[in-house]
Amino acid sequence: MSDATDELPDDLASALTLLAEARTRRITAEAEAATAKAQAASAKALVSHSEALIARLKLEIEKVRRELYGSRSERKARLLEQMERSSRNWRLTLEKTNWRQRLRPKPRRSGLSSASVHHGNHSLNICRASVSLSRPRRAALVAVRGKLSKLGEDITETLEVIPRQWKVIQTVREKFTCRECEKITQPPAPFHVTPRGFAGPSLLAMILFEKFAQHQPLNRQSERYAREGIDLSLSTLANQVGACAAALKPIHSLIEAHVLAAERLHGDDTTVPILAKGKTDTGRVWTYARDDQPVRRAIAARGSLLCFARSTTRASRAPLEDLHRHSAG
Repeated sequence: MSDATDELPDDLASALTLLAEARTRRITAEAEAATAKAQAASAKALVSHSEALIARLKLEIEKVRRELYGSRSERKARLLEQMERSSRNWRLTLEKTNWRQRLRPKPRRSGLSSASVHHGNHSLNICRASVSLSRPRRAALVAVRGKLSKLGEDITETLEVIPRQWKVIQTVREKFTCRECEKITQPPAPFHVTPRGFAGPSLLAMILFEKFAQHQPLNRQSERYAREGIDLSLSTLANQVGACAAALKPIHSLIEAHVLAAERLHGDDTTVPILAKGKTDTGRVWTYARDDQPVRRAIAARGSLLCFARSTTRASRAPLEDLHRHSAG
């Protein structure tokens, strides 16, 4: 303590000189820290740019390879080699930059440590709600006498689900009358997909998806909706499915005409269980796909689609009838 006191200046001029030197050292240290921060940001930007350029070069390489799959030419081969060489050089530059970042001494961090997250194989796209437990219990504070300071935090993730909610949208249409001409006016009724229907488009889409994609019969859907408090009988669901099929028939006809108009077709069948009276039959779903591999540009311009048809057996009569019906039409 006496040595530190002896080093202090006795006069005001020496004290001012000492303060000026300390201020100069502090300004120099701050300038060095700002320079290091700018260099780190520049290196990070260079790494991001290099990664984006490498990704773009990879996409272009794959595109050239797809073009080479048809007719191979020496010019395209040289272009592919040049792009691969450029991509390799950028990868080497990126690796050198990463090694420089690793060898550079990291500054000491002061303050709170990063949080550790304990979670399962949950998707990052799921919405997350945070519940903060900031204060410990009183039982944990019995042996603590001093002031608490935050050391860090641990995050534990719990997967939950929000049950499906039903709602009824009431569209109020007010009526107005004119006393002079004695006419009544009212806004038109809201549009429904099915004639004189009551189901919204989202409900109809869910019913169709459960039936045709998840292979859930309408009777099971009706029972599940009843357990949720919604009375949708089997006949009502069947009527809605039939009305949706009639509404989507023009789109199906256009898709069928587009697919079956190709010069080459791929066709195959898949077995599907069909509920029958007192038993379960085995039906067939036929899938037809266009084969326009040599004319990729035409496919990109018009689009590639699939067409589905059904039959009760695997005999060739069903697909031949589909082809003859289209050729005759």
